[in-house]
Order: sequence, then structure tokens, then C-alpha cells
Amino acid sequence: MWLSKTENTDIKRKYKSYHKAFVYNNTELKTSRWLIGILVGLVIFSFLPWTQNIQAPGLVTTRSPEERPQEINSIIAGRIEKWYVKEGDIVAKGDTILKITEVKENYLDPNLLVRIEEQIKAKGGNIDFYRDKVAAIQSQQAALYQNRELKLEQIKNKIKQNELYIQSDSMALEAAKTEFKIATEQYARMQELYKEGLKSLTELEQRKQALQNSQAKVTIAENKYMNAKNDLLNARIEFNSVDREFSEKISKTASDKFSILSDISTSEGEIAKLKNQFSNYALRNAFYFVIAPQAGQITKTVKAGLGEILKEGEMIVKIVPQEFKYAVEMYVNPVDLPLLSINQKVRFQFDGWPSIVFSGWQNISYGTFGGRVVAIDNSISDNGKFRILVAEGEEDSKWPNALKVGGGAKGMALLKDVPIWYELWRNLNGFPPDFYTVKGSTQKEEKK
Repeated sequence: MWLSKTENTDIKRKYKSYHKAFVYNNTELKTSRWLIGILVGLVIFSFLPWTQNIQAPGLVTTRSPEERPQEINSIIAGRIEKWYVKEGDIVAKGDTILKITEVKENYLDPNLLVRIEEQIKAKGGNIDFYRDKVAAIQSQQAALYQNRELKLEQIKNKIKQNELYIQSDSMALEAAKTEFKIATEQYARMQELYKEGLKSLTELEQRKQALQNSQAKVTIAENKYMNAKNDLLNARIEFNSVDREFSEKISKTASDKFSILSDISTSEGEIAKLKNQFSNYALRNAFYFVIAPQAGQITKTVKAGLGEILKEGEMIVKIVPQEFKYAVEMYVNPVDLPLLSINQKVRFQFDGWPSIVFSGWQNISYGTFGGRVVAIDNSISDNGKFRILVAEGEEDSKWPNALKVGGGAKGMALLKDVPIWYELWRNLNGFPPDFYTVKGSTQKEEKK
């Protein structure tokens, strides 16, 4: 049942709170209508989409390590002799920055490389002399081998000759013994015949003389046989003696040869060491001029003036590369880390670039720049947060060319789109943002 306007007004005026809030001088105000309109607007507004995000400060850096500001250090210790640049200068790769001179006493000789070359040549001459000596020893060894073969062959022939002498002398001895036996038997028969008177004393004496002659022949044959055996023994002893003598001479020459070869190896090792020193000294001379490793700007000189001493590895200047790709390193809380993934979109507000930011409505934000997550550290940093690296987005507007490495940035990692009422309810209850997976990273994981 609908009430008339008058009846509705009468009912409202029965309530004191309504009368005090919306009635002035017995006239009803339009404030209630406005409040109702605002409430309806807020309800409608609460259903608008809102992009959840994780906000974290960051610093402008570069994606590649070689594109970041780097120190130029002195490789060797030295004294500054001349500067070729000043702070703020733009240098190209290979430009000379400064010249230093030597301070160590081992390298003060200006003709050090010439001295090393002379030592190398001297050692090379010694090696040539040693090699000639080895060739002479090898010739001597060949002659000794040849002489030994000839001498031993000669003694072998002598041994064979003595063996033949022994054979003939043994046969002569056997013949003499047979003759002596026959003479002995004949002398015995002659004595029997002489006793019987059948033979004369003269014939007996002749047989006795023949017996003595045959006995003498046996003795001579025995002496000759023994001499032949002694000659054979002496020849064999001479063979062993000559063989041992030549072996000793050959061994001595071989020992001399190996000794010289050892000297050659030692000299070659010394030459290799000298060549190594020569190369090190030549490279060290190149370190007297400190050159720029890449194109960039000289920003900070640690040593100033002339004559200052530099230590090995000490920083001289800093150089900032001129060409690099921007990136931003951000540090997020561990609770937000599971919500981040590779290729996730991030919006940035850079220091020095005016911007109007609506964190939940990136489309109507002004002065922000887009990026994407390219790396997430697996270990926590010293500040208790996790480091992520964000590169320039390919589909977004380019980042300002005037950005400087080390400049500040405020990043907002974009998450899921939700209604505003849900985001308010989530914050009031302290719930984390909703997690979602980036399509690009999901496809890459599926490919892997």
C-alpha cells in the first residue's frame, strides 16, 4: 500500500533524528536525496574492476653486467706519470686513460726485454754446442762398435785357429804315445833276445836309443798340446777382456751422451722459462698504459695528480657505459614472492618524471612506464627481501632516455583484476592478493 506524499512527510517528521538532520525552518532539505544518491553511487562504484598490485621501491640499473658502471683498476703497481682524461670525458673503447711507470726494482731496467733476448740467444747457442757434442759422441760410439766387432772377429778367428792346433797336437800326441809304446815293446823283446844271445849289445843299445827318442817325442807332443790349450784359453780370456773393454768405453760414451742430453733438456727448460719471462715482461709493458675497456663516461677518479703510487688491483677511475639497456631491480617482501613470476607486467614511476598514479587503474594513470619481470633471485638479500629484475616491456612505451643508473623508481607488479568491494574486503581482513599465472611463463614451463 503506497502512502501519499503528505502521509510520508508526516511519518518522517515523527522521528526526532530525521527532523533535526533534514528539516530546517519547517522546510525539508534535499540532503537525504543526496545521501541516497551517494550510497547508490558507492555501491555501483564498488563493482568497478580493480587491478591488484604489489608495490615496492627500486633502483634503475642495467640488465647485462657489462653495461653497469664499473671500476677500472691498475693491474700492476706503479706511479702515475700522465693523465689523458678528466672527469666527465666521453671515451671510446681502447682510449688511453693514464700512463704509469714502474716502481718495482725487478722491472726498473729499461732494456729488460733486450737482456732476456740475449739470455735466450746464449742458451740457444749452448744447446747447439751440446747437440754438436752429442753428434760427435754418436760418431765415436759408432766407431767403437765397429772396432769392437773387428777386434772380436779377429780373436774369434784366433780361438778357432787354436782349437785346430789343439786338435792336431792331440793327434800328434797320440801318435807319439803309440810310437813310444811300440818302442817300449821292441826294447823289451830285444832285451830278451840279448839275454838269450840272439842279439848283440849294439842292437840293444840302438833299440834303447829309439825308445828314448820316442819318449822325447811324447814329451814334446805333450808340451805342444798344453801350449795349444793355453793359447786357446788366453784367446778366450782376450775375447772377454776386449769385449769388456769396449763395453766400458761404449758405456762411458753413452753416459756422456745422456749427460749432455740432460744438459740440453735443462737448457731448453731454462729457455722456456726465459721466454715465459719475456712474454710476461712484454705484457707488463702493455699494462703501463691503462685503457678504457668499453665506451663510456669517466665519472670518478680515486687517484689525483702526478706521482701518486698505485697498488696492484687498486681502483683508478669509474666508467659509465654510454649504451645499455635499462632495467630496474626491486626488493619485495617474502610474503609477496609466490605471487610473482617471469614475464609478469610491472608499472613504474621514475624519479624526476611527473606522474599521476592510480594503483588499481593503470589505464588512466599518467607518466608511468611498463616493464616485465625477467629474473627472480632464489636467495634472500641482506635486507630481508627478495630481489627481482624488471626489463623494459616490448609492447609498452619506451623508457626515458635520460634515465640514470642508480636513479629511484617505484614499481607496481600487476596481479589479478577484482571488484573494488572485494579488494576492500581483502584489505580489511588482511588477506594476500589473488595469485595468477602469466600465460607466457606457463607456456614456457609446458615446453620445458
